[in-house]
Amino acid sequence: MADRIQIKGARLHNLKNVTLSLPKNKLVVLTGLSGSGKSTLALDTLHREGQRQYMESLGMVTGFVSRPSVDSITGLSPSISVDQHLTNRSPRSTVGTVTEVFTYLRLLWSRIGVRPCPGCGKGVPPSHESAAAAYEDEGDEPREVVPCPHCGTGVPGLVMGSFSFNKPAGACPGCTGLGEVFRAEVPRLVDGGLGVAAGAVLGWHPKATERNVQLLGAAATHYGLDFDASVPVDELDTAQRDLLLYGVESPEFRRHFPGVEPPATVTAGRFEGVVTALMRRYAERIEDAEYREKAERLMVKEECGACAGTRLRPESRAVSVHGLSITDAARLPLDELAGWLGGVRERAAGDEWLFAEPVVADLQERVRRLVDVGVGYLTLDQATPSLSAGEAQRLRLAALLGSGLTGVLYVLDEPTIGLHSSDTARLVGVLRRLRDLGNTVLVIEHDLDVLRAADHVVDIGPGAGRDGGRVVAEGTPAQVAAVEGSVSGAYLAGRLRAPISRGRDDADRALTIRGARAHNLKGIDVRIPLGRLVTVAGPSGSGKSSLVLDILGRAARRRLHGAGEAPAEHDGIDGWEALGKVVVIDQEPISRMPRSNAATYSDAFGPIREVFAGRSGGALTPGHFSFNVPGGRCERCEGAGVLSVRMHFLPAVEVRCPGCKGRRFGREVLTVRYGGYDIAEVLAATVDEALGVFAEVPQVAGRLRRMADVGLGYLPLGQPAPTLSGGEAQRLKLAKELGRRAGGSCLYLLDEPTTGLHAADTSRLVDVLQRLVDAGHSVVTIEHNEDVIAASDWLVELGPAGGAAGGALLAEGPPPNARQAPPR
Repeated sequence: MADRIQIKGARLHNLKNVTLSLPKNKLVVLTGLSGSGKSTLALDTLHREGQRQYMESLGMVTGFVSRPSVDSITGLSPSISVDQHLTNRSPRSTVGTVTEVFTYLRLLWSRIGVRPCPGCGKGVPPSHESAAAAYEDEGDEPREVVPCPHCGTGVPGLVMGSFSFNKPAGACPGCTGLGEVFRAEVPRLVDGGLGVAAGAVLGWHPKATERNVQLLGAAATHYGLDFDASVPVDELDTAQRDLLLYGVESPEFRRHFPGVEPPATVTAGRFEGVVTALMRRYAERIEDAEYREKAERLMVKEECGACAGTRLRPESRAVSVHGLSITDAARLPLDELAGWLGGVRERAAGDEWLFAEPVVADLQERVRRLVDVGVGYLTLDQATPSLSAGEAQRLRLAALLGSGLTGVLYVLDEPTIGLHSSDTARLVGVLRRLRDLGNTVLVIEHDLDVLRAADHVVDIGPGAGRDGGRVVAEGTPAQVAAVEGSVSGAYLAGRLRAPISRGRDDADRALTIRGARAHNLKGIDVRIPLGRLVTVAGPSGSGKSSLVLDILGRAARRRLHGAGEAPAEHDGIDGWEALGKVVVIDQEPISRMPRSNAATYSDAFGPIREVFAGRSGGALTPGHFSFNVPGGRCERCEGAGVLSVRMHFLPAVEVRCPGCKGRRFGREVLTVRYGGYDIAEVLAATVDEALGVFAEVPQVAGRLRRMADVGLGYLPLGQPAPTLSGGEAQRLKLAKELGRRAGGSCLYLLDEPTTGLHAADTSRLVDVLQRLVDAGHSVVTIEHNEDVIAASDWLVELGPAGGAAGGALLAEGPPPNARQAPPR
């Protein structure tokens, strides 16, 4: 049938020979427990096959795009996926650049911007004769000089490059357009209580220490300086310390000997300096993400003093449109920017509107789409790497709204992630607009409001992992709600309910945050009862993360552990006396290395390898069962399981290693079995499956059980860390922390831990958090999930909106809609 997508015999991963007929040009929602097979069906089967068929129709070779395990799929359209993975992590990428809104702002400022004359200080109006040049974004330098109408001084003309922080014509010279500078943190490099010869420089190996002590001695001799390598660094005088840290060519050291030239050679004492060497290597290897991440652990990030974080040079920041600089515009929340753009025509003078109208029209449309998808609280200058997975996904969704494509299959992976319930209706409207353009919108989602708004719902299950992969129910939301065996249907119909509050009273002890004013917080005082489950809620951008992570989290690390970044702006926090430890669990990736996975991160893989080594009768060691070291791994792929094949003009493609068939280990290692599994099959097994295999091995079973308790029972042990969602990474961190014995009362801070969880899995997670509280600990979550809010003991609500309209304390106390357990 032309109006349906017909799937026959889908068997990829845990799908059980699924046959399904989906209506086209409808809003279709796939739901089910986490790990039930929704993503496998939507992304790995439908989307991949849609791409393959489209490329094949264009005559392109598709041998490197494998056909999914399915008998047939008919009725497919070209597909576009909008997943949760943020692809652009460049520090030079911002909301403004990825949405192109800042590009249009640059065009507007170059057309009608007024800048002060360097001669008389009066405003120089735009030169409309050069409007055509403003379009040319290729040149970095202005092509003409405009005379000041007041004094005749020549003023360089404006081009779009004048407002780009990625080009020399506009970038701040102090930070090259990054807005931030890294400074080496000396205590992380040097132990001040030791002498250099005793290993004070923490990054030097003993042989390097010996050689550098000789170089320091030669440098000291050259300058007539006394340098004793046995004296603790903290006891060195300023010149000696500057020599060690910054080297002979640095301004810091040369100020002590202004008339002395540095030694001619390294042997003669041309010592580079510990800090200078680190910063040089960092600059040379800035494109190496792994090295950059390692080096930045030894540094602190600071706002650039030259541009105050605006990224642009002073003359670019001085240009204004109706009294607003482009940096001020970039710092407006998008919904406020929309209002400012709406008034440009009324404020325009003379012929100004003729040049501004087409630019403003495009700007208004782009900003409106962003506001429609629920990110109106974001600002254009926010760096892309700081966006949550849900925010990045909604930026892409806004771009799709402007494409005008029809007849496309859009596959979206949980677009409500990080979205407050008040914004969900707006997002549903966006999805319906995509549908009404003549597209099929396929959404993987748990949110009940989205399920109720769908034209067609498919519930995959009934369980997760091996117990999933079947179609439990399908039809309209009402039809799915009526199916007795459907867990999702039971929540839709109200037969199953969310967790209930334990009904704990207010606590005597509490943390009190005074004068919180970081970012958009309005100097609020907030009370956090200890020994309770506390939820901080509010619309996206209302200040929740600023309060919990930037203020409370950083302050707790400094107070309780003596480490970490300085807390964001606030007056103080009272009530630390009752706490002994803080655990901050955010949604940052656990690792960007594909060799890291759930088994290695949770420390379960070590005892698993020991079990297998014991089964080998002494012939193999635990090291043979590691894919990261030579010995038992497949040396052809070095334990990766895949080989990277260069495709000349196309991106490199990963193919399964022909030596080990993707199993990562050598034949001898794979002959050893435990519980019917070899080591490769253990890595392919889910947490729940492995828990059954290693039930009699306490060191393994305990770690796996904690992962299952936080809703990760469906997760394959060997799934690479970079492919985990933010919510999965956070729950994996929580599971690892649960295995550590906290000394005294612990404060747990969690950032939307229910991200990506089905309502049934949310109940399990809340039960884990409740048990932490029962054990005497304090748990603070940032959450939008109404079920978690209702199960909490204490609610802190911020708002009333996001951005500048947020940051106020609306309420604090027991949740008004809490459903408490009956008294025991």
